[in-house]
Amino acid sequence: MHRTWILALVLASALAPAAMAHEGHTHKALGVVSSVQGSQVEVKTTDGKTIKVTLDAKTAITRGKTTLTPAALKVGERVSIDYVQAKSVNTAKSVKLGETPAAAPK
Repeated sequence: MHRTWILALVLASALAPAAMAHEGHTHKALGVVSSVQGSQVEVKTTDGKTIKVTLDAKTAITRGKTTLTPAALKVGERVSIDYVQAKSVNTAKSVKLGETPAAAPK
């Protein structure tokens, strides 16, 4: 009986991170835009991971209090993205660009 409880505890702790990232909840990513292709945006996060999000008609893109279009997203731009994961697609709810625009590449 004691072993069963220990096994259950170990299994529950191993599955906890997966449960936290399940579908339907808003997730946040901070990082730098590494690629923009149409409605697909890749962001290299501050922890070194790369995530891909899809922009849709409901995605709010802002810099401070200014509302922007998807054309404002450029490689190298600092962003904070709130997104929802559904199946294997991450859909951006909001994209907040850094206050200082990215420097133009030379």
